[in-house]
Amino acid sequence: MTTYDERASLSDLTTTAERIRRSVEGVIEGKPEVVRLSLTVLMAEGHLLIEDVPGVGKTMLAKALARSIDCSVRRIQFTPDLLPSDITGVSVYDQQRRDFEFKPGAIFAQIVIGDEINRASPKTQSALLESMEERQVTIDGQTYQLPSPFMVVATQNPVEMEGTYPLPEAQRDRFMARVSIGYPSPEAELQMLDVHGGASPLDDLQPVAHAHEIIKLVEAVRTVHVADSVRRYAVDLVAATRRHPDLRLGASPRATLHLLRAAKAAAALEGREFALPDDVQALAVAVLAHRLLPTAQAQLNRRTAEQVVADILQRTPVPTAEHRGAPPMPPAPPAYGGQPPGSRRL
Repeated sequence: MTTYDERASLSDLTTTAERIRRSVEGVIEGKPEVVRLSLTVLMAEGHLLIEDVPGVGKTMLAKALARSIDCSVRRIQFTPDLLPSDITGVSVYDQQRRDFEFKPGAIFAQIVIGDEINRASPKTQSALLESMEERQVTIDGQTYQLPSPFMVVATQNPVEMEGTYPLPEAQRDRFMARVSIGYPSPEAELQMLDVHGGASPLDDLQPVAHAHEIIKLVEAVRTVHVADSVRRYAVDLVAATRRHPDLRLGASPRATLHLLRAAKAAAALEGREFALPDDVQALAVAVLAHRLLPTAQAQLNRRTAEQVVADILQRTPVPTAEHRGAPPMPPAPPAYGGQPPGSRRL
């Protein structure tokens, strides 16, 4: 593979990400922050959970992102009768060879679209655990590596909807971020009627990036510098979730790692070689909220996990400019997923 210096790689990243962004926004109108978060998760080697009510474009977003990249794509429609072997694969006895032959399941693709993931049983959902964390599948004692890049983009309906199962805590923790698309504005909905009225814009969507470009961009994101004060800030935010009185389950160390990786990707998308506390703030709700479990009292008081994270952002001291080892801070990036990032004290 051709070697690029750090500056050139970050320049390539912003150029390629801009092509993907324009491609996806040609299908998903009026939701730039949602598209941006999707790209951030892709560049950070994470998995994305899209949660919202039916009909707002969850599957359309997942398909648009997948079709904008020239790589292998498989879709899994999660239903109550779906089996774990339908996802991971199964060993079948070949009578001619007199041996077992492995038939790969739908998980063996570079981008896997899990449609309505919470309509399958927890047993079936757990088939994704190893692949999402270790990027491999173990069947009958044999381990098979998954292709690179590898990303799961899953959609789900809110748990109060009919016929849904709640995702296990271990499953939710493997998703780097959760985003809610929300209803479009009246102007965006009018534009949607024009664009989607005759035919689906997905039919004309062509790849604008190749899989090997994504691998190169992921390597560029890894070079982004994170100062010790920014790392400490991320650790303080996550630690605060573990002792908050409104939560019975806080965020895991994996959440801290995901938060830093996402912050580095967000900085790279801005063309910066270093992450800022604002990158961490802007991503905190999307990365942390879906991992948290409110107490029964908090639920009675209608306190959501998103509100708790916003409260933690308000209370946690932010590194000052002279202690974070970076140039003067530019304007703060927007909050991802449409959630307030909390006040800033920089």
